Formats: sequence, structure tokens, C-alpha cells
Amino acid sequence: MLHTLIVGMGRSGQELHLPALARVRAAAPGLLARTPVVAVDPFRAPAQVPGVVGAGSLEEAARLRPPARTVVHVCTPPGARASVLARLAGLGYRKIIVEKPLAVDLAGLMDVARIRRRWDLDVTVATHWLDSGLTRRLRAAVRGGLHGELRRIDVLQNKPRFTRSTAVRDHPTAFDVELPHALAVVLSLAGGARIAGASWDDMVIGRLRVPRLGRARLRLDHFAGVVTEIDSDLTSPVRERRITLEFDRAVLVGHYPCSEADHTAQLRVVRPGGEVSLSVFTDDAFTAFLRGAYARYAGPASRVHRTLPVQVDTVRLLTEAKRLCAHQGPGALQREEVQGALR
Repeated sequence: MLHTLIVGMGRSGQELHLPALARVRAAAPGLLARTPVVAVDPFRAPAQVPGVVGAGSLEEAARLRPPARTVVHVCTPPGARASVLARLAGLGYRKIIVEKPLAVDLAGLMDVARIRRRWDLDVTVATHWLDSGLTRRLRAAVRGGLHGELRRIDVLQNKPRFTRSTAVRDHPTAFDVELPHALAVVLSLAGGARIAGASWDDMVIGRLRVPRLGRARLRLDHFAGVVTEIDSDLTSPVRERRITLEFDRAVLVGHYPCSEADHTAQLRVVRPGGEVSLSVFTDDAFTAFLRGAYARYAGPASRVHRTLPVQVDTVRLLTEAKRLCAHQGPGALQREEVQGALR
């Protein structure tokens, strides 16, 4: 059985990882040890949370639970990713779940890659949309060919994020908040891609302006011929996570759950002539992701997680998108050819 250490007890660690771990413990007895979760927060005092043992440092946490049998959840801001991984590796931890994104730029990605190779870390990135039941249905539709060839993907990620963006600057741009989830999904559905255009906008609240954290848009040309557009608006008054796949003979419109309050997804299939079918189903993607990660870590041999190459491509593409935006400034999405910059 595996122990758990959470590093970073902000919203992600306390409100997302902890409740999902409780659901995994209930659904898969024997996978997680019965001992309480240990938590370390480098940015605040140890949290007083029921069922959680607070440690004052990573060194203290390593004395409380055996690192070799502990899964670490790294829920600190992505800018400090490499330094946290290096400290964990030095203490003997090897099984590590990292909150998305894996890094915020290529330099950070290279640092993470060096640390992972040096210490033989088994890193899994928490872009759990890849484990979503909705994503699995979309993937089956693409591979099955029932609706013909996939031609286009559109993703809309809207949510108001004013309070958190102004209070805690844990993400440098809107590209680093919701977009890594969507980008990983479209790469898994349509394969590798190059940047065709990108833009970002500031968040404005009265006289306050938060640079680059308002809206992010990305257009991709996949090597297989599919076109993707992703629009993530963190100043929207409403929440919505919608993905649309256009095939030769049908349009599939999926809605991912928007919060921890409700784990329900929907998929609508529209065929020629207006025929529509609707499926509504439970889709607790994060719990499914954690259960799969722990089951893999409990196995006899460590191996690179199957989605890690997609996560690396996600960081590379987002880095290029941010570079383009910094070069062209805010405004309309513009087309640029990026020849071989990411491959």
C-alpha cells in the first residue's frame, strides 16, 4: 500500500487532491495506506486539516513516511517546479504527481527533464481530462471512423477567475491555467501540431490591470490535417468547458464538468438531417486519474507514464504561443508559420 505526501496546500492540494484521494480510498481499498496524508506547504504554516498530518519541512515528512512507498503530489506554483523536484529526489522520493503545467517555459522544462533523468523519477502530470469518460468517448469516435474523418476541433474554456488571479499570482499567463488541459486532449485526439496563431489579453477590474491573465486563444494546424482552436476566457461571467469535434458526417459537442460540485458530463451527437442523440453520464475524471496513477505506482516496475510525451509537447507549444504573443502584443489572433521550432 502507498502513502501520500502533498506538497502545497493551496486550492489545488486542499480542495482538489485531498477530496479525490478520499474517493479513491473508498473505491479501491488496499491501494492507499490507512495512515493519514502528510502535507508540507513551503509558503504557509502547516495546514490544520482533519485526516492530515502537517510537517514543517520535506525532511520531516521523509521521516514520517518511507519515501520509497510514498506518492508525492506537487501542488506548488509551476515556476518553482524544478527546485521542489530536486529536493524530493534527494530525499528518496521517486513516485511524483505534478500539477499542470509541467513547466511554464522551455528552460523550466529542461530543468525538470534533467532532474527526472538524473534521479530516475516517475513523473505523472495531472492533466486529468485525458482520463475523463468524455475524452474516452471522443477518442473512440475518432479511432472508430463511424462519422468519417475528423476535420476540426474547437474548445471553449470559460470561467471567472478574478479573485484568485488578483490575490495569488501563481500562474504567469492565461495560457498556464486552463489551456494545458485542453491542449493535452486535442493532441491526444488529433496528434502533433504546430502553432498557427495565438493571442492573449489582460484582465481588467476597474482601474486594476493584471497582465496576460484575462484571455488566451490558440490555433493549431495538426500534421494529420485537423485544425484546432482553443479559447480560454478567465474574465467570463459564466463557467463552461465545451469541446466540439467536426467530422465528415457528424458534429460531436461535449461538456466537461465545470467544478468539483458536480461530476457530470454530457455528449451530444448531431448527424445530417438534424438527428440528435444526447448522453449524460458521471465523469469524475480526477478521481479516475489518481486511481490509475496509484495503481501504476503500486505495480512491480516503474515506467514512463504514457501521457508524458503529450505533456512535454504541451509545454513546448504553449511556450511558443507565449513567445508569439510577446512578439506581436495583444490583439487579434494572427497567423504565423513556425517552421521546425518545436520538433
